[in-house]
Amino acid sequence: MLLQRLSLCRLVTCILSVSLARANGNSFAHRGELRQAKRIVVKLGSAVVTRGDECGLALGRLASVVEQVAMLQNQGREMMIVTSGAVAFGKQRLRHEILLSQSVRQALHSGQNQLKDMSVPVLEARACAAAGQSGLMALYEAMFTQYSTCTAQVLVTNLDFHDDQKRQNLNSTLQELLRMNIVPIINTNDAVVPPPEPNSDLQGVNVISIKDNDSLAARLAVEMKADLLIALSDVEGLYDSPPESDDAKLIDIFYPGDQQSITYGTKSRVGLGGMEAKVKAALWALQGGTSVVIANGTHPKVTGHVITDIVEGKKVGTFFSEVKPAGPTVEQQTEMARNSGRTLAALHPDQRGVIICHLADLLVEKKEEILAANKTDMDLAANAGQLSSALLNRLSLSPAKLNSLAIGLRQIAVASQDSVGRVLRRTRVAHNLELEQITVPIGVLLVIFEARPDCLPQVSALAIASGNALLAKGGKEAANTNRVLHELTQEALDIHGVKEAVQLVSTREEVEDLCRLDKMIDLIIPRGSSELVRNIQRAAKSIPVLGHSEGICHIYVDSEAAIDKVIKIVRDSKCDYPAACNAMETLLVHRDILRTTLFDQIIDMLRTERVKIHAGPRFASYLTFSPSEVKSLRTEYGDLECCIEVVDSMQEAIDHIHRYGSSHTDVIVTENEDTAEQFLQQLDSACVFWNASSRFADGYRFGLGAEVGISTARIHARGPVGLEGLLTTKWVLRGDGHTAADFSEHGTLKYLHENLPVTQPQPRQMTSSN
Repeated sequence: MLLQRLSLCRLVTCILSVSLARANGNSFAHRGELRQAKRIVVKLGSAVVTRGDECGLALGRLASVVEQVAMLQNQGREMMIVTSGAVAFGKQRLRHEILLSQSVRQALHSGQNQLKDMSVPVLEARACAAAGQSGLMALYEAMFTQYSTCTAQVLVTNLDFHDDQKRQNLNSTLQELLRMNIVPIINTNDAVVPPPEPNSDLQGVNVISIKDNDSLAARLAVEMKADLLIALSDVEGLYDSPPESDDAKLIDIFYPGDQQSITYGTKSRVGLGGMEAKVKAALWALQGGTSVVIANGTHPKVTGHVITDIVEGKKVGTFFSEVKPAGPTVEQQTEMARNSGRTLAALHPDQRGVIICHLADLLVEKKEEILAANKTDMDLAANAGQLSSALLNRLSLSPAKLNSLAIGLRQIAVASQDSVGRVLRRTRVAHNLELEQITVPIGVLLVIFEARPDCLPQVSALAIASGNALLAKGGKEAANTNRVLHELTQEALDIHGVKEAVQLVSTREEVEDLCRLDKMIDLIIPRGSSELVRNIQRAAKSIPVLGHSEGICHIYVDSEAAIDKVIKIVRDSKCDYPAACNAMETLLVHRDILRTTLFDQIIDMLRTERVKIHAGPRFASYLTFSPSEVKSLRTEYGDLECCIEVVDSMQEAIDHIHRYGSSHTDVIVTENEDTAEQFLQQLDSACVFWNASSRFADGYRFGLGAEVGISTARIHARGPVGLEGLLTTKWVLRGDGHTAADFSEHGTLKYLHENLPVTQPQPRQMTSSN
């Protein structure tokens, strides 16, 4: 509870400081700054509040909105709601009353047989609003009471804003309500409001016609100096063309100068305003210093958190900003990468190899420039004091590292010669009908890596070799190094006119937002901590993720193990690089080797290497004075620490690994070949070794040249993933006017399904665009 109060205090302090900083009336420039919004107006469109039949309210959606508004209010923010719904609620009540009245009269005068002929007259909107206002407010009040939040109803008309005295009174009333931590529920007084003037429109900073709740929300937000206006409707946001059209694209960020490029569709099924009215109102509010987001408040999967997601700065709906970034958006980067990647995939293998070799040469030739940028990053990281020594080592580059990196890239160039377009299978389906299965690129890869700038040229080379487009998102701690390395990568790609195939995402995009681009990205590869991988796996609900969240690797020492091999393998597996995902975390020992010379030598070696030992439950039971007992047998220490546990047999070791391991890399040390083979066959891990260190689970040691990561998935690539893991396949059928009817019961052809020898065609060379 104390931690929650401290966290809330920090949030309130941050909000108050930003509120003072924004006293000049400028809107937020970036989505991430929306977290700092103090005063927020939430506009609920008619389509959000009403049911599909337009008679009555969508209570589920309304309840979720109330819950989010109350939560933000309790965080110390000042919330206001501009709501529709009075007409729909009143229409429901009046229809019920009319039907009830008609049924009583007809029952008295005409008999029951004519009840089926009853019809409801067309209801006048003002009458419906008058009947629905009180009920709508009572509903809001009841819902907010569940969260100990007080509300107040405020009905306004256009005259309340155009008359100075009334506007000042309205402002004063709302200010006082907000001061008392009350949520104002605001609506146009539709019972008395006149029809909008046909030629009245939004114009200027001081003039706005209250024609609908969109213009009301905009005017109110500017009048009350709100930080943020959230306009919820029944569409995802603003599209560059009508949403129902095939080529419509959702606009992530909209700038005032872009309205000429928009084609508007029809307005919502209910309400007075369409998208054009929303955009005009949003731009007017933006001009007045209020940030605006238009989003979908009706989608069942997002309604429950759409408001809080927007306030947290997540990529939801369309964000209106006056600050246009110099570079392309991440969506534009992805589109450029995909288009250029298709050209890359069509190049001759030699051309892709030349690009990679040129990149390797540049790493050596431009090493002074690279190391200077890396020194800047290292100095900034050291001064910040936020990176551990292990992360600082990963961040650091040296001439030796660059030379080694260049060698690895040249190996990838050689391996790329027969990667894309390789024929895996050929089948003669029938006479003059042949089928081939060939390798092709996956498409667009998103690689997210932390403080490892050497990762950028590695994954770029693998993407180039496999003909894939690449989006690289590096950690901010390596920003300068990544920028230089990306420039060199694009310089190499430009040899054959595919410069845009590799993009460096350096905008403020959150990883979670990138993981939502399921229509643009085909595979995500995280390179970093287990926490990073887990977060990406949770966020990427519709995009496959290649990687592993944990590296809980085991070594099982059998009763027939050789002493010298055990000591060498355990030392290397644990002590060579404890932070690596392929380092040993749990040592399983057969019960028969306890209190033997072999076991004593293992313990002495671990103590000499300063490895902290945690005792498993069974191992602790054998000891009078045991080391600290392990808190969990499913722990990845990532340091000079390990768990020791005792098992009765090889089968029990396998059962333990299946229960507590992460299917990464597991090892058996034994001289019994039969025992070893059973272990290798029965254990279900990505890498299973006999008498070899777990540190061999590495793409370079496997001869893959380099790896993009180690996968513990059950489908596609598994284990260290190199060039082959970045390819998929497609089927190519070559016929001569064949149809499926030719092979029917009355057809003239029969299936042959003959396997043919696999021969690799010579790829057609594509002329360079340079």
